[in-house]
Order: sequence, then C-alpha cells, then structure tokens
Amino acid sequence: MIKYTEYKYHLAALFTVTVWGATFVSTKVLIANSLTPAEIFLLRFAMAYVCILPFARGRMWAANLRDELLLAAAGLSGGSLYFLTENMALEYAPASNVSLIVCTAPVWTAVVMSLFYRGERMSRRQIAGSALAFAGMVLVVLNGHFVLRLSPRGDMLALSAAMLWMVYSLVIKRLGGRYPAIFITRKVFFYGLVTILPVFAFRPFGADWEVLSRPVVWGNLLFLGVVASMLCYVLWNAAMHRLGAVRTTNYIYFNPLVTIVAATLCIGERITLAALAGAALILYGMWRGGPNAPSSGRRCRRRPATGRTSARRSRRRGRKRCQGSRFPRPRYRSRSCRPYPSGSSSGPRRAASRSRP
Repeated sequence: MIKYTEYKYHLAALFTVTVWGATFVSTKVLIANSLTPAEIFLLRFAMAYVCILPFARGRMWAANLRDELLLAAAGLSGGSLYFLTENMALEYAPASNVSLIVCTAPVWTAVVMSLFYRGERMSRRQIAGSALAFAGMVLVVLNGHFVLRLSPRGDMLALSAAMLWMVYSLVIKRLGGRYPAIFITRKVFFYGLVTILPVFAFRPFGADWEVLSRPVVWGNLLFLGVVASMLCYVLWNAAMHRLGAVRTTNYIYFNPLVTIVAATLCIGERITLAALAGAALILYGMWRGGPNAPSSGRRCRRRPATGRTSARRSRRRGRKRCQGSRFPRPRYRSRSCRPYPSGSSSGPRRAASRSRP
C-alpha cells in the first residue's frame, strides 16, 4: 500500500497552480471567440459537474444545515462570485494591476488564519519565504514595466476577488476534516452553477452552436472544465486539508510565472530580465517556506520549575513511591506519604472510632 506523504500534496498543489496559470491563455482565446466571462464559467463548471458525478456517488447532502450553508458559501466565494469579480476587474483595470492584487490572497489568508487558528501560525522561515515569493511575483507581473495605473473600481474588484478566495480557503479548511475532497468539490461546482444563473437574467446566454463547434473553442472548454476545474479543484481541496490553508495558498505566487511562460509559448509575449529575476525569487521563496518548514511558528518551551511546581512534583513522586510499597494507601487526604505501622490492622476509621468518647 502506498503511503501518502506531504510531498505528494505539495506536488498536487504545484500541479494545480501550474494548470491554473495556463487557464489565462485559454480564457483569453475563448473571449476572442465572442464568449463572455459568465458564459465561459457556466460551460466550464457544467462540464466539470457532469464529469465528477460518476466519482462522487453516495452522499448527496451534508450532515446538517450549517455544513450545507458552508458548502454554498464555498461555491459562491470560490466559484461564481470569484470569477465574476476577477473578470470584471479586467474590464476596468490593467491586467498587471489585477494579477498583482489577486495574488495577494495568500497574504490575507495567512493573516486571518494566524488570528483564528492556532495551528496555522506561520514560522519565521515561512514569513521570509512568503515575502520573497511576493516580491518575485511583483517583478513577474510588472514584467519590466514599473508603472501601475490606478483604477479605483477595477482595483477594488480585484481586491474583492482576493478576499473571496481567502473566504473560500477558510471554508475549505473548516470542512476538510469532515467530508471527502471529492464531495466538497462536487458541491462547490453545484452551488457555483446555481449562483451564476441570476447573471443571465440581465445578460442572456448568447453563445450559438456555430461558435461552440469550433475546435479551438471546445478544446479550450474541455481543458478548462475537465482538467482545470474537476481535477484541479479535487487536488487543491485535498492539499488544503492535508497541508493547511497557509502553506497551500502560498503556491498561488507561482501562478503569474506560469501565465507568462504560457503566454510566451502560445501568444508570443516577450519575457524580460525582471520577469526572470522574479521567477528566481518565487522559486527560492517557495523552497524556503515549503515542505521542510514547520506549520506552526512557535515552539513550546518548558517553563522552569518554581517553588510551587517543584512541591507538586515532589508530592507526585511521593504518591508513586507509596503505591509501590507494601503498606496500604491512606484513605484520608495527606500531603505526604505516611504509611500505617506494620502492626496496626485497624486503619484510619477504626482508630478514629477508638478515639471517640
């Protein structure tokens, strides 16, 4: 039987962000073929939900209403609302701003998790690694253009997307120990589809069969639905449960690097020296705060024994010695171990009765 170690979950998280980094190119190709972001999300999650149904049989609902509402919140924060805010931010702000702000999700997740979850506190090594990876991510996103054009509406939408992914990480952290990853993923797809439907009341679905039958369209939709959604969401939720939300979300820093490499190979964009330097910082920061870093930042140190503590320890040692002796243990409370004389068979109760008048 194969023993699943943490390194396999790190590889799963790395594979997931690698695929998610390449989805930017696929989404850009689909938008160029007259598909809206809401239509892309609907087709992507519908395909993923149909593909995951044969593997997620059995349980249909959560154990209680509270968990079902948490699953609905996961589908809303990590599905429909997240993709809508991210794609709407691209309409008002440059892609560099949106990518930079959305990739701050690991920072917000680490801050919130350290406040509410004691076991998710970051060590100094993880803080240093996250800072280096964040600096490298900035260099990769800017790609040599060190000027950011501020757009309040687009920047606020991008910040909302980062906050939504933080909420999704917290919800998955809370549900991961009680339900399998594949069940959580199926419910995320279901509630993502349900919550995206009201959008089409304002902007109806307009993709016709002629557009969907193009090989470049259905090929990218298959990649987004089967690989980037069904497979990657299952792997990500499993890694979130095993590694924790902080260590798993740190891999998001790797996302812009994959996006630039995929854009260079598929679209023909140019990579600058700043992007290469940022890639080196991302890899070094992820290694520094990676599998060998402890999940908890503080080590428990043994306090020196005070006078009261040493007295308690001496009384415990005295009781242990008394239990191993041949004399019976006294039935009254005593701070010291005082056995009865060997010739006395009366015990404390009979001795007390003799002393009565």
